[in-house]
Amino acid sequence: MQSEIQSDMQNPPTVAAIIVAAGRGQRAGGGVPKQWHHIAGQSVVQHTLDIFASHPRITEIVLVVAAQDRTLVDTLTLPPHASIAIGGAERSLSVLSGLNAIQADYVLIHDAARCCVPPDVIDRVLNALQTAQAAAPALPVTDALWTGEHGQVTGVQDRNCLYRAQTPQGFVRQLILDAHGTHAEGSADDVEVARRAGMDVTIVQGDARNLKITTPADFARAAKLLETRMDIRTGNGFDVHRFGAGDHVMLCGVKIPHSRGLQGHSDADVGMHTVTDAIYGALCRGDIGQHFPPSDPQWKGAASDIFLNHACALAREMGFEINHMDCTLICEFPKIGPVAAAMRTRMAQILGIDIDRVSVKATTSERLGFTGRGEGIAAMATVTLIKGAAS
Repeated sequence: MQSEIQSDMQNPPTVAAIIVAAGRGQRAGGGVPKQWHHIAGQSVVQHTLDIFASHPRITEIVLVVAAQDRTLVDTLTLPPHASIAIGGAERSLSVLSGLNAIQADYVLIHDAARCCVPPDVIDRVLNALQTAQAAAPALPVTDALWTGEHGQVTGVQDRNCLYRAQTPQGFVRQLILDAHGTHAEGSADDVEVARRAGMDVTIVQGDARNLKITTPADFARAAKLLETRMDIRTGNGFDVHRFGAGDHVMLCGVKIPHSRGLQGHSDADVGMHTVTDAIYGALCRGDIGQHFPPSDPQWKGAASDIFLNHACALAREMGFEINHMDCTLICEFPKIGPVAAAMRTRMAQILGIDIDRVSVKATTSERLGFTGRGEGIAAMATVTLIKGAAS
């Protein structure tokens, strides 16, 4: 089977991940199964889904849930290549339900409660499957082992050749499907199912970070691990607009009466333009001119919130949340202090964050340079984006 998959396929073998989330484990507390608890801003199962959804070698995902949890699936963000299967009364039946829902060459079977699995553990399992029927990550036992009874040590257990099993456990799909059809009852995990069916299982290096949430203390450990994987980005923006004819200026979405206006292809909101550029910069997606060329007549006189909304939508599409924004307006006039609160309110609305995370302030240039001579207004801004945890 293994050599047939490798030699008959011109394209890379397909890989499905089955995420088993149908258990009712309550030892972790909280009144709901542990996989539906929230840590670091989202549910345990969502963190697990995100890890497998972002892995480039996985072509299909099946999330196996209990029938009574089906409505909770609506709270998840499922990737396009994911589907749902309903689990059974015990783990082996849930795995079998997932296996029957896929057609991939290889399958990874993973416990949803292991929401911190590093991608390189997944790679090690997949690499081993190139020459093995089955592969699974594990860590050698390093602690001394005792036997005990009634709180007393009764003996010592040899730790040589003992391993702590982890998931994902990988298999040639057809082989593990056949094994589950005849040998699954009473098995602790899928490696036991495979070995009962006569399959050889290769051990690959596991990872201490790949913990399985079981007790309340494990939630704190998992949250700390997830926070270390956060993608935090900072972007800067700078823009300038000269004064021209007009009776008002638009700054950070607020119309301010003034003896002159700002010149620009759009409404020349220098503050909003600067924040927009800062978001594009944090995303490494160019600048406002690339997305909305000034040579395009459709943007003549356009409201600048169009541009900022686009940048915010792009950030969300790439999986980021806007955490904080700071904008400084550099001008001699108009006075910003009286309207700063209104600016913060408007910017917070567009950015979709609390006003306490939005700063708008002003400074003069001590009558130096073009702003000091009253020829225009400059602005600079910094934004912080976060992916991977609550902001």
